[in-house]
Amino acid sequence: MIRITDILDQASTYLPPTDVALIQKAYVFSAAAHAGQIRLSGEPYLSHPLEVSNILVDLRLDAATIVAGLLHDTVEDTEASVPQIIELFGPEVGAIVEGVTKISKMNFESKEQAQAENIRKMILAMADDIRVILVKLADRLHNISTLEFQKEYKQRAIAQETLGIYAPLANRLGLYRVKVQLENYGIKYLKPDVYAQISEGINRYQDQGQAYIDKVSTMIQDVLLENDIHGRVKGRIKHVYSIYHKMKQRGLTLDQIFDMIAFRVIVTNLRECYTALGLVHSLWKPVPGKFKDYISMPKANMYQSLHSTVIGPEGERIEIQIRTEEMHQLAENGVAAHWSYKEHGSKKAQEGDRFSWLRQILDWQGDLKDSRDFMSTLSMDLFQDEVYVFTPRGQVKELPEGATPVDFAYTIHTEVGNRCAGAKVNGRIVPLNTALKNGDTVEIITDASRNPSRDWLQFVKSGKARSRIKHWIGTEERTRSLALAKELLEKEGRRMGINVGKAIKNGDFDPVVKEFSFRQIDDLFSAVGHGRITARQVLRKLLPKEEQKHEERKVAGTGAAQTKPQDPDSISIKGVDGVLIRYAQCCNPLPGDPIIGYISRGLGVTVHTQDCPNVANMEIERLLDVSWGGEEESKALPARIKVVCKNQRGVLGMVSSLLAKEGINIDSGQFTSGVDGMSELDFVIEVKTTTQLYGIIEQLRKLDAVQEVTRSSAG
Repeated sequence: MIRITDILDQASTYLPPTDVALIQKAYVFSAAAHAGQIRLSGEPYLSHPLEVSNILVDLRLDAATIVAGLLHDTVEDTEASVPQIIELFGPEVGAIVEGVTKISKMNFESKEQAQAENIRKMILAMADDIRVILVKLADRLHNISTLEFQKEYKQRAIAQETLGIYAPLANRLGLYRVKVQLENYGIKYLKPDVYAQISEGINRYQDQGQAYIDKVSTMIQDVLLENDIHGRVKGRIKHVYSIYHKMKQRGLTLDQIFDMIAFRVIVTNLRECYTALGLVHSLWKPVPGKFKDYISMPKANMYQSLHSTVIGPEGERIEIQIRTEEMHQLAENGVAAHWSYKEHGSKKAQEGDRFSWLRQILDWQGDLKDSRDFMSTLSMDLFQDEVYVFTPRGQVKELPEGATPVDFAYTIHTEVGNRCAGAKVNGRIVPLNTALKNGDTVEIITDASRNPSRDWLQFVKSGKARSRIKHWIGTEERTRSLALAKELLEKEGRRMGINVGKAIKNGDFDPVVKEFSFRQIDDLFSAVGHGRITARQVLRKLLPKEEQKHEERKVAGTGAAQTKPQDPDSISIKGVDGVLIRYAQCCNPLPGDPIIGYISRGLGVTVHTQDCPNVANMEIERLLDVSWGGEEESKALPARIKVVCKNQRGVLGMVSSLLAKEGINIDSGQFTSGVDGMSELDFVIEVKTTTQLYGIIEQLRKLDAVQEVTRSSAG
């Protein structure tokens, strides 16, 4: 466990004695507040705030942030209060602690919605003080580093959230070291089989790779010295998540990843950056299209560096980044490297454009009422790299990589986006789904009679464009669904002898609204218009009790759909009973996977994994919060695995025998041989939980002939 003396010693190297004394005072308060509390690891709870504050002091943050790190759980987990913290440590610390506190007094329909709403509130808190998220990131980093003490389903949920939100936020803030650790821990718990394989591959490559790093570093160092440039060269093997991301993005196996090594050249000034780039290119041939100048066009988090990929010694592809010492500090520590809260009056001015992306998120988040929609759109904004394009007047606009003229139109103004009829890129008319490139000049053609199209959602890349399009479509669809609902209700009402108009006027629908768990009558009617519930189901509630029972018996006698779920004990759906449940074949969800339901017209509810690629293209109104109904094992379900192995005699028998020994049934399989002496076995097997699946994957990996085993989706 880290000691407070270690934190105080490091803080004293850059903070005045009065600030160090405040940190000591916060430690005493935190120790007293958390006295007697124990973590799942068996350590005193105080170890957690100490580790969090140690991460913050390692980033050389100010005293208020470090103090908040020591106190961040006191309001949630102890008798301490925000007013008490303000009285003892000042309003600045109190505001940060309050922003970080996880307590929520709001009631939500699901855990997922509560989680999403907390993320939304975190984003809003960042607008007031960016230090809120810095403490939150340090809190998440320590929690995920001790995740082995949590149950498996919690490990996966926390890892998913970390990779989906916290790591991208760290990247946006330029906190490279924090980002790398969050990503590596996230993939370790979310895809343990992949993590183990890549880690093993890195270890095998380590000795050979280090010799290569030393060789290339010496060559770069020598050419710099020959030209009177006194820089330093750092080589490294890329981290696990970076390799995994490249494998996933390009559909490669570990053996097909050739550029596992990257180098950083750190020089004295800006001129030497470009001189060093020329010298590197004189040594090795650059790969076309693999050069990026982030010095003249910094990233949104103000990251600056020259990136080039070259064909190095022995034909190896290597990535080289060139930057100054100041740029390097910013690249490693991001916003922390530019910390300047001591000058209170100029804080906002000093932040400048560094947080323009945050202002954009705040701009569009109010339009997204559905928490899942907010989360998916936020992830889209956080994950993307940037491209820089110009308006006809020469203004630079930053957009996500792959952005289109429609995205550009919405950066100009919402009305420009809504009325977008065409676009010119570099003077030529192009389709609206054209991907923009760095340096393009874009001109939007508008038409007052044009409106946003649902098709635009298939290709837009920015959160603002997506939220504005969905808001417009949602408003239009709601209007149409309400009109349709009233027509359906009145038609059904005439058959049942109910005057719908009179019932609305008399407030007869108010208890029905509550019974169906809606907030207002328009929400109920909208559900009828969208087909989620029928007009007869709603109107039946207006009948006297005896007539309701008679109606239910009549419906049962006609054989109307009363289908029970495929496995009633394995799935629970918020507010929905007696519906047909199917498991999606595209992702084959298993107990333990985070899941989501989709209302398929006439087919009940189809259950997908939350990260299933098909979910992104589904209508948000038809998605349902679903969960596994307990941790007990259910019936066996299909799961797809891919085994990459040596093409040798008996390998199929070895794999089949191991699966049979473990009691695993093979539902189907395919065998494909490659020209490189390797084969791919694609199996659909029957398992009960993700724990059992990953256990089988680990057993298969131990076979000598097997190179790689992964869980896969339907191909």
